[in-house]
Amino acid sequence: MAAPISNTNGDRQANGHQETAAATSNGNGVSPEQTNGAHKEQNGHQDHHDHHGLKRPSKVGTGLKDRVHQITKGPPGGFDPTPLPDAPQGYTIRFIFHGASNLAPGDFTTASSDPFLHATLKGSQPKRHKEDPDLVHRTRTIRKTTEPQWEDEWIVANVPPTGFILKCRLYDEDFPDHDDRLGNVTVKVPSITPDWPGVPAPGRVYEGKKRVMSKRAYLAKAMFSAINHSTHLAPLLRLSMELLGPSDPPYAQMCTIGPTTWVKHFSPLIGRIAGVKVNTNAEDDARVDRDEQVDENGKKKSRTKKYDFQANEMQLQGPVPPKLYHRFVEFRPIIASIYSSAGLRGTILNKALHGQHRRIYNFNASTEYGSYDGCTPEASDQFLKLVHYDEGGRTFTYVLTLDGMFRFTETGKEFGIDMLSKHTMHSDVETYIACSGEFFIRRLKKPIASDDVHPNTQTHPQEPIPGGPPNEHPPHNPEYYQLVIDNDSGTYRPDKSTLPYLKEFLEKNFPGLGIVTMHWEDQELQDLKENQRNVKKNEGRLVNMVMNRSQSSISSAESELDDREDSWQQGHKSKRETAYDALEDPHKVKDAVKSLVPGMKPEEGESSK
Repeated sequence: MAAPISNTNGDRQANGHQETAAATSNGNGVSPEQTNGAHKEQNGHQDHHDHHGLKRPSKVGTGLKDRVHQITKGPPGGFDPTPLPDAPQGYTIRFIFHGASNLAPGDFTTASSDPFLHATLKGSQPKRHKEDPDLVHRTRTIRKTTEPQWEDEWIVANVPPTGFILKCRLYDEDFPDHDDRLGNVTVKVPSITPDWPGVPAPGRVYEGKKRVMSKRAYLAKAMFSAINHSTHLAPLLRLSMELLGPSDPPYAQMCTIGPTTWVKHFSPLIGRIAGVKVNTNAEDDARVDRDEQVDENGKKKSRTKKYDFQANEMQLQGPVPPKLYHRFVEFRPIIASIYSSAGLRGTILNKALHGQHRRIYNFNASTEYGSYDGCTPEASDQFLKLVHYDEGGRTFTYVLTLDGMFRFTETGKEFGIDMLSKHTMHSDVETYIACSGEFFIRRLKKPIASDDVHPNTQTHPQEPIPGGPPNEHPPHNPEYYQLVIDNDSGTYRPDKSTLPYLKEFLEKNFPGLGIVTMHWEDQELQDLKENQRNVKKNEGRLVNMVMNRSQSSISSAESELDDREDSWQQGHKSKRETAYDALEDPHKVKDAVKSLVPGMKPEEGESSK
């Protein structure tokens, strides 16, 4: 059982104003640094010995006091200075998910499944807060089989010597429907010593729990078992575990150190809604528009396009610096209930945001997987490929999780889809993350890998320099590029003082790439982003979209798109988004009804926000 931490999240108020205040001592006897003007609030709860001797304040007085505190100090959330608890030195363990057998067929027609494994690792060491997420790992999906062989590795550092619980959930991938459960396997290790033998290769076969199967999978398995009496219902998983040695500090921070992987998620539906087209042949991405290919007869080959939208995930090598630790900001009363899934509105909105995350970061037959050597120039080059180098003035929204998962998608007002810029969606409604914001890529005329916002050379897209997009192939040397990354996130509001730690972590994972970190309030950053938007309009593809239109009515919307191209006005909200807004803010119910009911429009001058 985790040891209690004296400083809980409820005893802290973070703010966005700069003040000078004494930091209170935490449960480990350490005075946390004061950053972002945030300090530990004096505990509002008296010692239990004299609790009953005090006069309890009235609800009115308490509510007024809390409101005054929120106005002067800012809403709770943002940077959390809670240090990592004390912990003994942990161990580095390699888990290998070899394969599974005797799985239920999720598809009746093919009598097979598209199985994958989702692993959750829970250590026995204390956490900073109970909301801190457990470590998770997902294997790639093997298509059309009930005997998948993944041979998938997962290397985790600082697994505590007091043991761990590894829970492996087997699923049948079934996009766009919910994935079917095929069984669970739980492995409990009570303790680890320097001579712990582990489970050597080729591994041990564990029998899964069949009662956790989804009804459809269980029914299919029962039918096939009735036909073939030699089979049984329980799924089987072959797993091995290897002790690699003691881990480096921080000992209380269990983290993924390998393998470093990348995943590209594609969504044709979002691509059609947002008007995003990509090359059908991925090899065409490396060619510029004036490049031409010819077939065997010498005729020019045209590049075919398709609607698609790309979301990216990169598992970086941990550990993430402990100072990168931010909680969602409660800028509205409903926010806390959304993250905790409390109450009717909170539960509905929580499920809606999880659904948005699954829609953008969906796994299907088009999903691409890969790996790279962590903390090498190969990692930098792979990152540049995912962001398409410096093409088209793109800007990206990102979230960095506590375990080093780097998620990002292209964003911008021209997409007209609000959820693409919501860090809550990108984090999958996590209470705590490492950092979040936006970033873009600049190409340097000379390969100097500068981390200066004013490098001693010309930059693109600010200036039309040769040697790359939009007219030539992009150079693959990471030293030609800068990653300009900020903390522009109203959801988590990462503190300015944590940017050096973010820079250090990214420089470690992307060597050779110039890392420039900037605070979101910096006017120079705003000017650079405005320049990105202008470049995107001139040399990139301008994206427009019209919500709530059927395929047959797309052509009738051309005039509306022409009018909006000049103004870059954001698209209308969908009916579903309007309904969610009404749930989140009851004051919007009237406008929601007028926008949803045919024939009713908001009156002139009424706000639709």
